[in-house]
Amino acid sequence: MFDSGEHQVDVTLYTDAYVVRGLVTTRHRRLTDVLNQPEHDLLVLSNVTMEEFGSRASAIRSEYAQVNLDAVLFAVAEQAVEAPPEMRTPKVAELAMISVPPFTVAGRIHLFPERDLGEALAMLVGGFIPVTDATFWSDKVAEAKRSVAMVAVNRNRAQILAPYRDVDPWSGLDRGAVHTGGAAAEGASEG
Repeated sequence: MFDSGEHQVDVTLYTDAYVVRGLVTTRHRRLTDVLNQPEHDLLVLSNVTMEEFGSRASAIRSEYAQVNLDAVLFAVAEQAVEAPPEMRTPKVAELAMISVPPFTVAGRIHLFPERDLGEALAMLVGGFIPVTDATFWSDKVAEAKRSVAMVAVNRNRAQILAPYRDVDPWSGLDRGAVHTGGAAAEGASEG
């Protein structure tokens, strides 16, 4: 029998107002490839569940739903998918923080090597940018931090995309000396 090469990908889409979960039937292996098809600005999902942010109402279930990709802030892939060898391009992973209100996404963006960071950022292409080893959250809509394999951020909805470094505010401080010094000072004032 002829194999069409189609399979179903489990996807979660975050919009301004909803979390939409469902399956998309595609020939592509990677979620960003599905989202970055230039001929599509809509995505049809099957076996759909929709939940409104901040609502106490039950989730809405539907056999199918069409989602406008312009409304999607980001999409979540629960499982990482390796690119086939013929599609691999050497890239350097950089830690990045992306503001896509009301959410913040942190993780690794993949940039072309041997360029300065500004030039590499300018070379990011596609409507949805993959962020691997990602964590996302929103204090505004009370969405706790959640870590996933990959988040595809809608570049048109992102306000800021900036590489960053984790900084330990306690680095270089001898916290034991602070406690010892405090106890010595109390002993001196009692005597």
